[in-house]
Amino acid sequence: MSNEKVEHHKISLKEFVKRGLAITIGAIIMAVGLEIFLVPNQVIDGGIVGISIIMSHLTGWKLGLFIFLLNIPFFFLGYNLIGKTFAWSTAYGIIILSISTTILHPVPPFTEDILLATLFGGFILGIGVGLVIRYGGCLDGTEISAILISSKIPFSVGEIIMFINLFILGSAGFVFGWDRAMYSLLAYFVAYKMIDITIKGLDESKAVHIISDNYLSISEAIMQRLGRGVTFLKGEGAFSNDEKKVIYCVINRLEEAKLKALVQEHDKDAFLAIGDIAEVRGGRFKKKEIH
Repeated sequence: MSNEKVEHHKISLKEFVKRGLAITIGAIIMAVGLEIFLVPNQVIDGGIVGISIIMSHLTGWKLGLFIFLLNIPFFFLGYNLIGKTFAWSTAYGIIILSISTTILHPVPPFTEDILLATLFGGFILGIGVGLVIRYGGCLDGTEISAILISSKIPFSVGEIIMFINLFILGSAGFVFGWDRAMYSLLAYFVAYKMIDITIKGLDESKAVHIISDNYLSISEAIMQRLGRGVTFLKGEGAFSNDEKKVIYCVINRLEEAKLKALVQEHDKDAFLAIGDIAEVRGGRFKKKEIH
């Protein structure tokens, strides 16, 4: 295996515009869910956004300001954990979200019925977040921090995210009252389900199988540009009896968009299969640094 650095390929203008438009729309949709439904009815979301809503309520400062400031450290974490493209996509999405929430703040709520606001706010918010993740970005630093923490303690990314969000949603009880905390938990559940629907089958960890004649260049790119280890499996075509090298690796859900683009760069005709994994333990799943 060559130690030569794999050159970073720039995405095409068409893909760049498509990704930018999707992240813009997703961030605006999330802002609508927050400012038109959830925030005016004192219902919060989980993660950094939830913390931002609480701090905005306590200080009277703009929600968009807290969303932007609190997510700055996660831009640098995302750069090291997942890569340059993801980090800049995330930064762009957070900027659009911050601006959109500021613009929409004076708009009166669509409904003051707390149950309707909770259900539809969570529904809309989940679509926005899912759209951004589907196109390679992120609007909240919680998942990025969970990926980092999971390498230090014996808990999965999903367990860490759940613990963080339960703590944040529970905090809403002291600020807005316990009925609002329970509605916040309901909104979070609806949003979580909508994210899964928007991003079909996207889970915390994914098992990837790739069959390509360019398996060497693809595997080098995965190791150097995603920081993931790969394993070669021996395969044989049932019809042709040709021996094939099968690339196997495990990624997290924020890396899926980048991996697809990476495989496409090296072999447009490569066979790519991605499946959900309930849990990953042991082995060499630990993330390597990306430069």
